[in-house]
This record gives sequence, structure tokens and C-alpha cells, in this order.
Amino acid sequence: MPVDTTVIVDPDTYRTGVPHEVFAELRKEAAVVWMDEPAVDSWPAGPGFWGVVRHAEVKEVMRDPAGYSSHLGATQITDPPGPAALTFVRQMMLNQDPPEHSRLRKLLTRAFTPKAIARLEDRIDGWARDLVTRVAGRGECDFATDIAADLPLLTLAELFGVPSEDRWLMFDWSNRVIGYQDHEYAVSARAREAGSTAMAERALKLRPQPDADGRLPDQRTREGMPDLYAYAHELGEYKRRNPGEDIMSNLMREVGDGDGEAGGKVSIGEFENLFWLFSVAGNETLRNALPGGMLALLSNVDEYRRLRADRTLLPGAVEEMLRWWSPVMRFRRTATVDTELGGTRIRAGDKVVVWFSSANRDERAFAEPDRFDVTRATGDHLSFGHGPHYCIGAHLAKVQLRALFGALLDVLGEVEPAGDPVRLRSNFQNGIKHLPIRWTR
Repeated sequence: MPVDTTVIVDPDTYRTGVPHEVFAELRKEAAVVWMDEPAVDSWPAGPGFWGVVRHAEVKEVMRDPAGYSSHLGATQITDPPGPAALTFVRQMMLNQDPPEHSRLRKLLTRAFTPKAIARLEDRIDGWARDLVTRVAGRGECDFATDIAADLPLLTLAELFGVPSEDRWLMFDWSNRVIGYQDHEYAVSARAREAGSTAMAERALKLRPQPDADGRLPDQRTREGMPDLYAYAHELGEYKRRNPGEDIMSNLMREVGDGDGEAGGKVSIGEFENLFWLFSVAGNETLRNALPGGMLALLSNVDEYRRLRADRTLLPGAVEEMLRWWSPVMRFRRTATVDTELGGTRIRAGDKVVVWFSSANRDERAFAEPDRFDVTRATGDHLSFGHGPHYCIGAHLAKVQLRALFGALLDVLGEVEPAGDPVRLRSNFQNGIKHLPIRWTR
């Protein structure tokens, strides 16, 4: 009997977890399988797509931008709503192919100076310990909101040179973009920080309001995020006049007056879109990886205790958390030519969706893939992608994971569940909205 793939696309499926059993059945059939594309909420049904579910073939797609384009149809399953929206999202590095992608990535890499990164790493350990110590006396907390949410925000604020009191804006922005399939998440703006800057207050006035049905405009368009772009523009101008040693100041030194092509410069529009990318992707991926790693430990107490007994296992345990959880579950490409992948014929223009959540559990790449093992030798997971689009912030994400779980082991010791996790309704981000824990130390 054919496997029903609609459960994979249905965001309601993920309220109870990733359908790993369904992916396992699909991997038995083939490396590439056809998946229908039913309507999801207000998004119309689409023509369907090829789902890539095995590790080797996912890597093959990700390292071949000439054959599988991020630019043609962008990187979400659903097509952007019209030519103007497609033109807009193509300005983002995430939705570009070489040479445009290579140019921006090179400039961004140059902005990540060793001095800027070293200063940041020195501070992450302190923030992580402060976050855990702050809740230690309570005996219980919501790990997702009380601990995990703030570390990426503190790091990103430092990375950008954003005033720390404005970091709540990044929480709100990422909720709105990532939560487009989860109404509660999308409209749950974080409480405004005391002492927010005038720049933040001006941006807040532009925040779109829900319609009569409680829904926000499409947050993946410029029109849906006017407050983010206004803040990015004003921040950029401030950094131009008052440069520091942060990443955004370094990028503003590369900003030119043209379209970004001449002289290797970054256009103002590209700068604003890079700010969008880091504010959303840089925040949300780690914000979901942290509670995902915590749930891995809570679900595998023997491995948790093994890690407590031998802290040298922490770097490998972080890699295993990323593999086992897979915070970003999939990305789309579009075939540029007629081709063959894993024995399946694919036509030019077909959507090709790589499922990291399946590839990271592929029996061909990992022994006993469903088992969480802090001593697992291989780190060949695809949670940060592969090829030219490999996540530029992967190193910093791992630094934060090691810092926070190191602090938790030091300060709280062994924690236990204090209630059921509440998962994000999304077929894109493997998210946890709430994760109650308690401890007795």
C-alpha cells in the first residue's frame, strides 16, 4: 500500500512530533518520492513536489545549485504569491544562487572578523550561566521561554550591535515569520523591554495589526514586516555614522550606493535583507535547537546521566542533539534541467524539497538512527545544510548550545519533565513553544 505523504505536509501533524515512521517507510521505497501539495490554511494547493528523503541524495541536491536552484522559485514549498513577491524574496541570500550568493556570502564572511567572533564567544558563556542561575532558585521553569529564548537574542543583539533592550523586537519578528502556520505563535508579541530605544519605538508604530480573523499579513513579504525593515534601515544609517566592531558595522563599511554589483559592495536593500535573515533564521533555528536538545536528554535519561558523568562528551552530544532533533526540517529547490536523482526522473521546473528531518535519521548514514547516543562518532548530520548554503552561523550556534547545556549541568544537575511539551504547528521548523522542567538541586 502506498504511503500517505499528506501527513508530512500537514502542519497539524507536527503538534505531536515529526512523523519519523512515515519517513522511514518512504526511505525503504526510494530516495526520492512524489508528494502532493494540499492547501494549508490560506495557502492554496500546489502542483506537488519531489521529496528527497535519503541522506546521500539530500547532500547531492544541496551541493548542486546549478541543477537545483534556490533562485528560481525560492526556498519554501509554496510559491511566493505573485511576481513582485518572488522578486522581493530573491534579494535574500537564502534565495540566491552563485554568483550573487557567492558575492554576498564572501562579504558576510569578511564581516565575521576573528576579533568580532572571539569577543562574542567570550560573552556567551556568561550569558548562559546567568540565564540558568536566574531560574535556579525557583525549582521549575519553562525551559523554552525562560531560558532558551533569550540566549540567541542576546547573541544576535551583540552580533549586530543592537541595543540589548531592543532584542525583544527580534523575538517578535521571528515569531511572526516562522509562526505563519501557528496562529498563537505569530501573534504572541513579547512584552516590550523597559528602556527600549527611540529607534525601536518608531519601528513599533509600523507593526501590522491582525485582521478581523486575527491573522497578520504575509510576514514573508516586505509589506508584512515594515517595522523590521524600518529598524534595519535606521540601524544601518546609525552604524554608518557611528561604526563599532560588530558585524553590522563591518557590513555597513561594504555598503555602496548602487545595486550591490559594482565593486563587490552591498546595496542598502541587501543590507536590510541580511538583517532580516539573521534576525529570523539566526534566532529561530537555535531557539528550537535548544529545547530540542533538552527534550532529547529528558527522553533518554541514561544518555543524560552519561553526559553528566563525563563532560568531555558535551561537544559530541551537541552534534547528536542537532541530528536527532533537526530544528529546520526542510528546504525547497527547483530543478533547472531535466535530470535524474536517486533513480527518479525529474523535469526542469519541478519542485524538489529536501527533508533534513528524514536524512538525519537515514539508516544508510547512521547506525540505529532513532537512538539518541551522546557518544555517536559521526557528525555528518545536515541540520545546518550542506554545500554553498551551509549555515554561516553554525559555529556560533554550537558555541551557544555547548555553553547553555554546560551551565545547566553545572547549576541544575539533572532536571525532569514538569509537564508535556507544547510543539509548534509547522512543517518547516521543528519547534517547541513550551517545555516545563523541574529540579531539586
